[in-house]
Amino acid sequence: MEVLRTPDERFNDLKEYPFEPHYTNIKTHDGTTLRIHHIDEGPKDGPILLAMHGQPVWSYLYARMIPFLVKAGIRVIAPDLPGYGKSDKPAAREDYSYQNQVDWMGEWLKENNFLNLTFFWSGLGRFNWAQNDCARSR
Repeated sequence: MEVLRTPDERFNDLKEYPFEPHYTNIKTHDGTTLRIHHIDEGPKDGPILLAMHGQPVWSYLYARMIPFLVKAGIRVIAPDLPGYGKSDKPAAREDYSYQNQVDWMGEWLKENNFLNLTFFWSGLGRFNWAQNDCARSR
């Protein structure tokens, strides 16, 4: 699978998006490395809110909400689905299937080992993750 990457400097100076980027590399079904971006803000021991976006937006959707949630003691994890925001973009249209997105984000979730998640907005694959790995969500 061919993967495209938007250079990090393209995201410099975004209004109200001061968040430090976090990247996780996962392997796709054909062995390609896919880099997935997420925001991780708030106390590391706080309750975790997984803020999933839909299409065609990215984690910037939550930029104004995150400071309020963090102030309330909540740890906010906001990933960018592959193909969106700071995450890698598969080059071929046929790589953008529902199942691929679910598989890729499932691998991302396992790699980061986030536990006891509260999901915000039932974004792509939310129910598949909860069904396949219910120990991670509450």
